[in-house]
Amino acid sequence: MKNNSEENSRIEGRNPVLEAFRSGKTVDKLFVQEGCKDGAILTILREAKKQDTIINKVTKERLNQMSETGSHQGVIAQISAYGYSTVDDILENARKKGEQPFVLLLDGVEDPHNFGAILRTANQAGVHGVIITKHRSALMTPTVAKASAGAINYVPVAKVSNLGNAIEQLKKEGLWFVCADMDGTRMYDLNLKGPIGVVVGNEGNGVSRLIKEKCDMTASIPMKGDIDSLNVSVAAAILSYEIVRQRLF
Repeated sequence: MKNNSEENSRIEGRNPVLEAFRSGKTVDKLFVQEGCKDGAILTILREAKKQDTIINKVTKERLNQMSETGSHQGVIAQISAYGYSTVDDILENARKKGEQPFVLLLDGVEDPHNFGAILRTANQAGVHGVIITKHRSALMTPTVAKASAGAINYVPVAKVSNLGNAIEQLKKEGLWFVCADMDGTRMYDLNLKGPIGVVVGNEGNGVSRLIKEKCDMTASIPMKGDIDSLNVSVAAAILSYEIVRQRLF
């Protein structure tokens, strides 16, 4: 069964999709019928590339399955239900509050329930914003909103093409970076005060090697159980609250 709340964020048809781009709506994904190369489709593809939108070329049968109207005309756009911020917006949020920046970065967190739970923690822990990637990430959908218990409305979320570049940008603003890793230093033994970015990784693979190499520290969470890892949203919460604790004392 289709999730109606998710389907409501889709726009079908050439003119409606083109107008969505031109009106400034955030298009998370564009689905285009394979082989379509007429002028209207090419114009839509140009607009999508300008916005660095994810483009998926799919079969007509796949579009027919996705379509609610039956008149997709070879193109369907998935519109973000919520607006995205920028990395600069996140830094401005910290400045307005007179606080040192505290940012969460998600390296390939794909489960919308985990993303929502992380937003909920971010709001309660005083995180100034969350950064996700345009690819291999859960996006801002009604499912995420529900899992966040409303926190999605209060936590700025920036969507970037390259997480490594975002880290380099934030380093120039004075932030240090710590990533969650089972083989890292025990988090209680690290100085996590000051302007900081916390990186948590994909549910299956953790933080990628390239992103880990850009971090200044790796932090492990002490565990005594029989399994070797925590859910990513739980790990993000524990590490975030260690930062809260250190900032308080």
